[in-house]
Amino acid sequence: MFKVKAVVTDFLGDKEKYPCHHQYKMGDEFIFDGESFTGRICPSLAIQTVPRMIEVHAAGPLYRDYLHYYPFRFSPLSVEAPELKIYDGIGFKNIFTGYTEPPYHMANLASSSNFKWPPPAERTVSDVRVICPDFRTAVVVKIEAFDLCDKGRSIPFFRRAMVILDRIVKEPGITADKILAGFTRQQIEGIYPALSPIMVNILLEHMQLTGYIDIEGGKAVSTQKGKDKLSSFKAGLSVEERTALEIDCIE
Repeated sequence: MFKVKAVVTDFLGDKEKYPCHHQYKMGDEFIFDGESFTGRICPSLAIQTVPRMIEVHAAGPLYRDYLHYYPFRFSPLSVEAPELKIYDGIGFKNIFTGYTEPPYHMANLASSSNFKWPPPAERTVSDVRVICPDFRTAVVVKIEAFDLCDKGRSIPFFRRAMVILDRIVKEPGITADKILAGFTRQQIEGIYPALSPIMVNILLEHMQLTGYIDIEGGKAVSTQKGKDKLSSFKAGLSVEERTALEIDCIE
């Protein structure tokens, strides 16, 4: 699970003529840390933004908007051409030159990465974004995961991840099966959540997605960012917690 932020990245409407009454500015942030929200959010944006943030909280950088899966995004622009229905079944003609729309045209609400020709060689990942329903101003927020979640119900999973990271730091290149084999039965089953191959793999994936480890050929190595995170985690533990987790403070 991941910490998530929604950041104001654009105003697609005319904010001079139709100012934002929530007084948003570029770069304003609204954050969910796993148990609470911080920052300011307009009710008009909250109704769309908060549910999407919870989805990104679960999936992190793996999250994809449903539009990601449509091949429609990578088709060129088109015009109606009934005479071509015999070919495509509904009657459209490709247009390989784009249109230059004036500022504040409704077409500008679409992602700029869609409907380009030639299209990209590989499927691109669009930003997860929400546009304020007041299209006169059209405030845009980008939603993204920015760290592992260490609050609320995520705490036990975060601790498990950090203990696994400790093993990786101590034994660079260790594989997932050896990580699990390095724990005693008490450490595996006596602490919530119980460890299993799938749990270890999920936590490794989450640490890889947040840049704490690199995995190549099934072997895990901590990054400097991971080492710094582990040091910060250890510094926040009491002596009793370090003893219980069998984790030392020696780097």
